[in-house]
Amino acid sequence: MAATYLPTLKQLQYLVALRDAGHFGRAAEACFVTQSTLSAGIRELETLIGVVLVERTRRVVRFTPLGERIVDKARRVLREADELGDLARAAGRPLSGEMRMSVIPTIAPFLLPRILPRLRRDYPDLKLFLREETSGQACEQLNHGRTDCVLLALPFACGEVEAERLFDDRLFVAFPEGEMDPTPTIRPADIDANRLLMLEDGHCLKDHALAACNRPELRAEATMLGTSLHTMVQMVDNGLGVTMLPQMAVDAGILEHTRVTARPLDAENASRHIALVWRKASPRERDFRLLAKVLADAA
Repeated sequence: MAATYLPTLKQLQYLVALRDAGHFGRAAEACFVTQSTLSAGIRELETLIGVVLVERTRRVVRFTPLGERIVDKARRVLREADELGDLARAAGRPLSGEMRMSVIPTIAPFLLPRILPRLRRDYPDLKLFLREETSGQACEQLNHGRTDCVLLALPFACGEVEAERLFDDRLFVAFPEGEMDPTPTIRPADIDANRLLMLEDGHCLKDHALAACNRPELRAEATMLGTSLHTMVQMVDNGLGVTMLPQMAVDAGILEHTRVTARPLDAENASRHIALVWRKASPRERDFRLLAKVLADAA
């Protein structure tokens, strides 16, 4: 019987890294190898399967159509390989070993300081690696197997995932002192579309706030330029407009030392739903559900 030669996981890792980086040098850095090692590994893979996967020029790295299909398959193979280790960890102590969690920027600075001390205290064997990413980036990382779970605000289309809702986070309208009537709540109709400042595209809070207001003209007329909630608050404090904030940010003191006032938004869906999400059929589902309970209790 003729010997069967199969691609190695390392070769597939090099190929996926090159597709993600689009550059041999950066791909090699991501894999912690030299550029010549990565290039040789991909050439060995091409020789093994007898086809060219990558067109190489001086300036451009271009994948062939078959190369793109093999990259997609390689991502699934690498994810399955990672889950072999997950199976073993899942059979051991709960919430132990390494876990990669992405957290969106409108949650990370306000919730993590409250929950991480408890995790460290109650689960000292858990090595939690955190990435702060926008919702779209975090879900992409999750579906490609580069992160294990995501702390996210729903609703958001994140692919084939399981979700455990933790709590609801009410939306507030933040404005310079004296700009709006000091009523207990603010109605969407009271918001001046020309004064509304929102986070730029990629942040799901923007979509949650606009959906809650249910005023289509806000999407067209609002200024989308903020890169973080702290930046938005500073712009409001300088009289440049009004914005939307989640309650967790207000409770965490984001308005301290400013002349900004915040009042709850008076609308039907004036909350976002904070949730932990992970890939369907993950062998670590028990861990994720336990983590979700710990997060909900600590919040």
